[in-house]
Amino acid sequence: MTMNQQQTVLVVDDEKQNRTLLAELLVDDCRIALAKNGAQALERAHELQPDLILLDVMMPDINGYDVIQALKADDATRQIPVIFISALDSTADEERGLDLGAVDYITKPFHPSIVRKRVRNHLQSCHHRHLLENLAKIDSLTEIANRRRYDEALENEWRRCSRTHSPLSLAIIDVDHFKAYNDHLGHAEGDRMLRLIAKKLSDFVRRPGDLVARYGGEEFVLLLPNSSSAAAANLGEELRSSIEGLRLPHPASAISPYITISLGGVTTQPSGGEVDPQFFQAADAALYEAKAGGRNRSLWRNDPFGAA
Repeated sequence: MTMNQQQTVLVVDDEKQNRTLLAELLVDDCRIALAKNGAQALERAHELQPDLILLDVMMPDINGYDVIQALKADDATRQIPVIFISALDSTADEERGLDLGAVDYITKPFHPSIVRKRVRNHLQSCHHRHLLENLAKIDSLTEIANRRRYDEALENEWRRCSRTHSPLSLAIIDVDHFKAYNDHLGHAEGDRMLRLIAKKLSDFVRRPGDLVARYGGEEFVLLLPNSSSAAAANLGEELRSSIEGLRLPHPASAISPYITISLGGVTTQPSGGEVDPQFFQAADAALYEAKAGGRNRSLWRNDPFGAA
């Protein structure tokens, strides 16, 4: 069994010979990144978000104990597992390392095959943990992102757009007369319809930061970082038109013989670290207006509480 070659291990040691030895030992099994001191280790941990860090203790600028404390104090790096590899071989040294949050402590001189096996075990544990975390953020019915994943993405993108002074757009999408569809054809057909709609909406997630998620019931959300009001509004209308264009029969609809959606959206320029609740409220108000205006329409609002 080999390690996942998509996983990254950051090797931190001030001795070039040690870095080279560990890199050569692991290079066939995973991606390797190197850091030669504590400051560089912290920088690369932020930049790369490695799956595992192999960390020397005795380094001239910032020692390994201080590095792991800095990692654990930062939300962005707190969850990255750390293995100490150190010439300090007393029980007290090992205990201190583990107390600071290391998942393992290996003493030098080390046996290469033992290091490789321990690294493999921790990477496998990390891989399984990531799988479980990802599953917890997927809607089981539609297999797209769920509300938890949306909430997390909104917080991250709000902060990022605030830092970069970039616009952030949000659409709320509701399937028109979906209760009547369920009542007429049954929940199994309703579930199938939601899966088809989710797949179609996912086709419009074209950029890495874009996210479509099931918010609840027959309601979906679309998050569009770095998207202007005009571009987002155009995309919203494309979405509405594409769902109507599927010509999926809706025998109980009061507005069309086919499945349609109503969409309300808003674009804002985020500021500050906390998401303004008015952001979602404004999109929801636009959706309400679209539904009140006859449904099967999209309506976009420029930022009602700032400059978009």
